[in-house]
Amino acid sequence: MNSINEGRVKELEQRAASLRRHVIKMIFAAGSGHPGGSLSAADIMTALFFEVMDHSPERKDSQDRDHFILSKGHAAPIYYAALAESGYFPVEELVTLRKLHSRLQGHPSRAKTPGVEMSTGSLGQGLSVANGLALALRLQKLDRKVYCLCGDGEMAEGQIWEAAMFASHNHLDNVIAIVDRNGLQIDGRTEDVMALEPLADKWKAFGWNVLFMDGNDMWQVLETLNDARQHKGDPTVIVAKTVKGKGVSFMENNVGFHGKSPNQKEYEQAMRELGGSA
Repeated sequence: MNSINEGRVKELEQRAASLRRHVIKMIFAAGSGHPGGSLSAADIMTALFFEVMDHSPERKDSQDRDHFILSKGHAAPIYYAALAESGYFPVEELVTLRKLHSRLQGHPSRAKTPGVEMSTGSLGQGLSVANGLALALRLQKLDRKVYCLCGDGEMAEGQIWEAAMFASHNHLDNVIAIVDRNGLQIDGRTEDVMALEPLADKWKAFGWNVLFMDGNDMWQVLETLNDARQHKGDPTVIVAKTVKGKGVSFMENNVGFHGKSPNQKEYEQAMRELGGSA
């Protein structure tokens, strides 16, 4: 990753705003989708795809690059926005989200969408695949990282903790998991549905290097991802405190927008707040 400077951070913040606008446009055009968890993860996705990861559309089928798995597959809109602006497919295609015959399904499809590495949507599975990729890279003696973005509600899935044990047992220090800790899931607050805390202590007990960051602060995101890349010996998990629906006032911390499209009035307001036009 390049050295961090204020100008570059500003550029990335502007890029994150652009990705958020794409998310709102896509979901409004589809009439359905998941804005809350897409918006909370926008800064993390921006940092990964436009600064941290070594990747390109030309090398999408090569193992010799960094890899990304979106385990919380319902946040597909922010994933598609990052892929499109990275050149994997035309940006104009984004508004076909969830349309008949579109390559942009409601959840990521490896068979349909250029750049998608795993079909996700059934929560809890992404970290296991990330581990498999990381182990394969080690066997090929390729010094590459595998990033896996998980939801905090997803932490209630047993397979996550099986994968956590496997990664620690095999000292997969090329795996970096990121937990989008926005505190809300489809049925309400995570602590009401299935209490996660003390979440960091759980990961530590499973043998992981644990880092923390404000996942909506670009400076912190970049610095923390850089620290994670440098850690050796154990897998790293980053607990990223975020705001569900970040950037759109009426969506922030509003569980109702976990999986709901804005109406016309809400769409216009959201676009204004994100610095765009309807």
